[in-house]
Amino acid sequence: MENKNSAGSPYEFYGKMSLKRAIPLGLQHVLAMFVGNLTPILIITGACGIGAGSDFADLQVTLLQNAMLVAGIVTLVQLYAIGPVGGKVPIIMGTSSGFIGVFNSVANVMGGGILAYAAIMGASIIGGIFEGVLGFCLKPLRRFFPPVVTGTVVLSIGLSLIAVGVNSFGGGGSTVADFGSLENLFLGTLVLIVIVAFKHGSKGFTSSSSILIGIIVGYIAAFIMSLTLDTTGVTADGTEYVKAWVLNWDKVKEASWFAVPEIMPIKPTFDLRAILPVLIMFIVTAVETVGDISGVMEGGMGREASDTELSGGIICDGLGSSFAAIFGVLPNTSFSQNVGLVTMTKIVNRFALATGAIFLVLCGLFPKLAALISIMPQSVLGGAAVMMFSSIVVSGIQLITKYPMKGRNITIVSVALGLGYGLGANSGVLSHMPQAVQLIFGGSGIVPAAIVAIILNIIIPKDEEETAK
Repeated sequence: MENKNSAGSPYEFYGKMSLKRAIPLGLQHVLAMFVGNLTPILIITGACGIGAGSDFADLQVTLLQNAMLVAGIVTLVQLYAIGPVGGKVPIIMGTSSGFIGVFNSVANVMGGGILAYAAIMGASIIGGIFEGVLGFCLKPLRRFFPPVVTGTVVLSIGLSLIAVGVNSFGGGGSTVADFGSLENLFLGTLVLIVIVAFKHGSKGFTSSSSILIGIIVGYIAAFIMSLTLDTTGVTADGTEYVKAWVLNWDKVKEASWFAVPEIMPIKPTFDLRAILPVLIMFIVTAVETVGDISGVMEGGMGREASDTELSGGIICDGLGSSFAAIFGVLPNTSFSQNVGLVTMTKIVNRFALATGAIFLVLCGLFPKLAALISIMPQSVLGGAAVMMFSSIVVSGIQLITKYPMKGRNITIVSVALGLGYGLGANSGVLSHMPQAVQLIFGGSGIVPAAIVAIILNIIIPKDEEETAK
């Protein structure tokens, strides 16, 4: 069995590893986050009316290319740190989906178009700097984030992602014409079985690369299916569609081999209508990053995150988002999908994760590579996602139960999940509240659960035993 304490171990953050071993381990992370890294840009450019089919379709392609480059660069900073920027933690950074609700609102208020997207970029620059300042001030705030609070946040992150994983498992969500079809479910199940089989039925390299192996098998199965099964279907109203699991090789063929990323493809503007709501969201994403870093350290390295790791991680989160806006990309934050991958595989080796980041940079420079990954069927990704996201839930439970669960902690977790996560997961309850409240609390259960947990941790008195600890 592989020694987890060996210098070349994938289970050691600073362990040395050959490039041959590191590449597939890093590639797993790229595959896990690739679609999620691009989706927010597709949604927000569409909301601003500068997406595919508009006069600015070429601009959208540029932004997608820049998104991959930026994610790779910011991930490297998070892994290796530049001064206080970066936590030196096994975190993959990418375009945040948490801002979609606020940015959609900004686009509607400002009437869409290039001006709205420029205002979003300006707000992201200001908000990123603001989050960076929060990171520098984190140490005196750390007492508000004991394991029972961070564990509740991590648990909420995992719970919010499970539905995302199942949607992918079925083919991509209810908007997909063949969502839940036998072909999609077969692919998702096949990938999941292969991952479990290699994870627990083999040792060493194949065990640690089980996610990548499962996804490759999914690609091969989808290719074989396209040769033997019908690749199109017909909806109830007679509209013909291409099934979600079909590999779109034309996309790879049409992609260029090399492209130079464009700096500031959209010149930022600064408008208070965008800045104020975005600032609030940067506070929220700082709390989520605390949860992600806490979860990855507990799940991947078996210990709590230090003040320096949390502070550096949040600073990288903020300044990385400002850096992303210079390239026209939405805020870059820690990716919970990859937290799940680390907690499931226990692979925290910095060099292995860095190879994934370098691959993202290459995707930003060589669009054909990016296209090859982007055609991955959602059901193939879902086969891996349902297991990865559930492992985040387990990490949250591990943090919460780090100390014996007694009256005070039980109350904090119960109310935070019941009221906080419940409100966020059922946003219709907030339909009569002001729009700002709906945007902040109705997007997911993470934010309200975190706020409720923090408040209860402050106001509920600690018993004598907890105080002594």
